[in-house]
Amino acid sequence: MKPRIAVVDDHTLLTDALEHLLVPDCEVVGKFSDPRAFLARVEQIKPDVAILDVTMPSLNGLDTAREVRRLVPSVRIIMLTMNEDPDVAAEAFRIGVSGYLLKRSAGSELATAVREVMSHHSYVTPFLTQHLVGALIQNPQTRKRIHGLTARQREVLQLLAEGRSMKEVATVLDLSVRTVAFHKYKMMEHLHIDSTAALIQFAVREGIV
Repeated sequence: MKPRIAVVDDHTLLTDALEHLLVPDCEVVGKFSDPRAFLARVEQIKPDVAILDVTMPSLNGLDTAREVRRLVPSVRIIMLTMNEDPDVAAEAFRIGVSGYLLKRSAGSELATAVREVMSHHSYVTPFLTQHLVGALIQNPQTRKRIHGLTARQREVLQLLAEGRSMKEVATVLDLSVRTVAFHKYKMMEHLHIDSTAALIQFAVREGIV
């Protein structure tokens, strides 16, 4: 039986290209440009493998992966991204991702990654392998601070880092502006950050956006 694949990337051209690349050996059961739309349907379509970008508007790939792991733990997740930061890759594996590829990887590497994760193995692109071990064991204090943020706080932080106003964040998340402000100031207190600009710099540096 062919693996059932869902592709989530905000670039439609890429999702179409990935479908053509995968179709000979896989069944593509969904293509999504909006990670929230994917999460709304993941329990219905239950793919074997979800291929996610790291950097996407409104909800990044890491937080999407966390939610997928909560909703349908059986789904194997492969990150396919331009982000070559080994710290981001390390965080992906900590939250349960099975594979990490770069968009500059060869097309054949994606097929290899799908086969590996379907066999309950992990796959890391050779471009990152030599840097990943160190990233997995370093910066424990930073990891602790990031893990101390709630899922809602990470959503608010990502949207603020995308340049949205608190009113716009409130509209996207269906919250009051006062609640958004509460989340923002609780994050600043937790992270020991004293300005919105520094908070956004933290989000970009740690791959939250």
